[in-house]
Amino acid sequence: MSDDEADPELLALLRQHLMGKLNLNDQDSETGVLEDAQWVCDNSIDVAIQMRECKDAAAVLYSKMKEKGYSTASWGAHELHPDPDAMFNRRSFRRHGVERGDEAEDMDMDEEEDGDAAAVAFVFTMDLLNFSFWSARKEPEQRFAIEYRGKRWTGYWSMVAALWRALDEGIPITDSHFWQDEDACTLEVLKHVFRSCTDEEMPLLAERLACLREAGQVLYEKYRCHPIHLVEAANGSAARLVNLLAEDFACFRDEHPFEGRRKPVRILKRAQILVADLWACFNGQGYGAFRDIDKITMFADYRVPQILNSMGCLYYSPTLISAIREGREIPSGSSWEVQLRACSIWCVELIRREIRRAHPDAKVNAILLDFFLYDTIKEMEAAGKETVPHHRTRSIWY
Repeated sequence: MSDDEADPELLALLRQHLMGKLNLNDQDSETGVLEDAQWVCDNSIDVAIQMRECKDAAAVLYSKMKEKGYSTASWGAHELHPDPDAMFNRRSFRRHGVERGDEAEDMDMDEEEDGDAAAVAFVFTMDLLNFSFWSARKEPEQRFAIEYRGKRWTGYWSMVAALWRALDEGIPITDSHFWQDEDACTLEVLKHVFRSCTDEEMPLLAERLACLREAGQVLYEKYRCHPIHLVEAANGSAARLVNLLAEDFACFRDEHPFEGRRKPVRILKRAQILVADLWACFNGQGYGAFRDIDKITMFADYRVPQILNSMGCLYYSPTLISAIREGREIPSGSSWEVQLRACSIWCVELIRREIRRAHPDAKVNAILLDFFLYDTIKEMEAAGKETVPHHRTRSIWY
């Protein structure tokens, strides 16, 4: 090759980079969530981590997780979580007739029946809407609930059940073309999708519709109308996928000012849990294969702080614990709320490190710890064994 000829390999790399398919710094991608959580913890006044209790909790949690054989398979074992193999030919991912030009037809026609594409679409929709399920009603039978497959589902599971029910009814709720169709995907249709078997409505329905609208537009503009192309753009990096979600989708940009800090604190709960759910759904293979999955932290919501406090790992100031016990709503983005969430992230990280210190070969990361803690507190709730209520914050972030 002469000096004046272009290097075809270099041109190919530059072309991929310009098209967003290659990030030369993928290996160095960081979300910044863990760093910000530690900073908040170091500057927190109303929430503190109890180191001795964290060490004790690490031993107990590792023992119980090992006893139960807890892994990504535990996620997939739930009857409502999607299974790519089972979704093949189920036609749960359907094309919706929205005229958006040639780009809208960029998907292969046979992808309608591809189980992996359907599973990715379902997980994306699930975590797009994965927020704010708590009810202020005291009587459990009065709270928002979905009846599906002969069972009554509440909380997070009510949302997942509602998505399956909608698909069964022929409503293409996981299709981004449908989200953009303002005549077909309306607030009234969403009310039907999430209709309750009680007289309490799903919270924040207008906000959920706004999330669907925005996500549909971004997928159309940047990712050929399907989240599988978003996953592919991350090039196998969990951190890069989190950053793409936060960068391109305002509804995933879960970051907040704190105590005059120059840059906002990144928490990114739903962006991170989307990555974790893909990892679990595909058992670390295919669209769930991420070489840096351990960069994902726990998912700061209201349930994990609750169990960490119950275990003595998180200490709350008297004024904060009083507000929580009295059921007072804590505003989203307030100092108390950021402390609760960020300190939970750092607390689970310390527990993870302690497990790894005591058991160097343990395959335990923050994702599995979060899943296990969440499942445990839900079991405690069902058995009436909660010792402290969860904090109440109404927002789209969790």
